[in-house]
Amino acid sequence: METIHYFGAAVGLGLIVIGAGLGIGRFTAAVAEGIARQPSAASEISGAVMLPLFLLEGVAILAEVFVLLVVLLK
Repeated sequence: METIHYFGAAVGLGLIVIGAGLGIGRFTAAVAEGIARQPSAASEISGAVMLPLFLLEGVAILAEVFVLLVVLLK
């Protein structure tokens, strides 16, 4: 039964990493497109992008920590 528990944690960690990677990739692609369309606003666009990127990365790290805690506390 423990093997199933670890397998579920591994799948969960994989989905977290894939989801965060896709989200960050799409977000930065949109930012790059916005800067390409409006180069004069590059500093404003970059400044507005940092907080959501940091929040997305933080959510992914917290989810990974929660999955690892579930495995360790089982």
